[in-house]
Amino acid sequence: MSKAAQRTGYRCAECGWRTTKWVGRCGECQAWGTVEEEGARAGVHIVAPGAVTAPAVPIGQVKAEVARARPTGVGEFDRVLGGGLVPGAVVLLAGEPGIGKSTLLLEAAARMARQETVLYITGEESAAQVRLRADRIGAIQDRLYLAAETDLSALITHVEKVAPSVLVVDSVQTIGSAQASGVPGGVTQVREVAANLVRLAKERSMSTVLVGHVTKDGTIAGPRVLEHLVDVVLNFEGDRHSQLRMVRAVKNRFGPTDEVGCFDLHEQGIDGVSDPSGLFVSRRAEPVPGTCVTVTVEGTRPLPAEVQALVARTEAQQPRRTTSGLDPFRVTMVLAVLERRLNARLSGCDVFTSTVGGIRLADPAVDLAVMLAVASAAGDRALPSDLVVLGEVGLAGELRPVKDVRRRLAEAARLGFRRALVPAGSLDQPRGAEGGQRSLVPVESRTTTFAPGFDVTEAGNVWDALTHVT
Repeated sequence: MSKAAQRTGYRCAECGWRTTKWVGRCGECQAWGTVEEEGARAGVHIVAPGAVTAPAVPIGQVKAEVARARPTGVGEFDRVLGGGLVPGAVVLLAGEPGIGKSTLLLEAAARMARQETVLYITGEESAAQVRLRADRIGAIQDRLYLAAETDLSALITHVEKVAPSVLVVDSVQTIGSAQASGVPGGVTQVREVAANLVRLAKERSMSTVLVGHVTKDGTIAGPRVLEHLVDVVLNFEGDRHSQLRMVRAVKNRFGPTDEVGCFDLHEQGIDGVSDPSGLFVSRRAEPVPGTCVTVTVEGTRPLPAEVQALVARTEAQQPRRTTSGLDPFRVTMVLAVLERRLNARLSGCDVFTSTVGGIRLADPAVDLAVMLAVASAAGDRALPSDLVVLGEVGLAGELRPVKDVRRRLAEAARLGFRRALVPAGSLDQPRGAEGGQRSLVPVESRTTTFAPGFDVTEAGNVWDALTHVT
């Protein structure tokens, strides 16, 4: 074999990029400190046939019952998972420190332990500390086993002795393997530990939940291969100063990725909120300028949410544009449409936009609510308190229809709102001779979806929308 074939190469642990010499920064993904030496030799290796665990059979003869999801007992958690935990599936739950990940999983583990054996491995805390939390939230079950381990081989030994149906590892960054270089939590260690846990879960048809850390910018810590190895990736979100928590699915091989679970975190544990409507809307005796209510859709659930705006004059050369809970790029676009199409003077003003209750709104249907909230704040004129607003704003100043309008308005009517402003054509009605303009028309004459007396105004562009409410 030539010297070139024997020469050791280097590989990026994040994206797999290879090079013949060590560099501090990956030439493909531009990540720092991820290029490591690999012991693989160049050349082609012929792999001999090996033993198979089971013969290949026609797909119609494969039994699908063994892969049915089993409920965890936490309804909101099951909603995001797609019905529950699938045997052999590996779930990665990521979130900021102290957000409530361990509390949620301990609660779910205790409920599952009523029917099956569950093993909870803690690497973050001692067994006594987890026991104290279990006493506080009432998570004591005979079939719930607890062990404090940070070594992968010891973890596998516990799995062989207990033979659980469900394994919870809190967290994957604290588990180390003697077969891999580096320290626990490093790129190589996390990849090695995750690969072994995935293999163990598939071999034993054992549902496995891994807790993952997040970086300062909110992304999942560790190599991207970690997200590719697992079957489900969940993000645990929420404001640490609020009791509301939300779980979103980023990746799900067994269910939807647009569902969201709402939870209430308190001293006695964490409870699912089956009806979160109204949590993201402020209730006031009198309307306040700079506030507007819209309805977003998270999966199959419509959620009314309030958008707030504050416009203040400034002498600074670069006025501030601050957002909280909204997409800053879409807010910037809406402000540009306001200045160009409605002649709003915002260049000398600081503009602050936010949502209520810590909810994050990425739905384009909230564009019109942001625009009206900013216009209301700039003009110091309050919008009607019983009004909800839906619509996507285009750069030409047009209003584009959004999906699920009837379902959104039905939820708004249930909460007591009586008027709505929507883009023309949203209710599948023929446009009039005036370009789709309509005055307030009782909706019950068109459909029985909404409450009696609920009125809808349809507007074709942002100017029409503004004039309808001022």
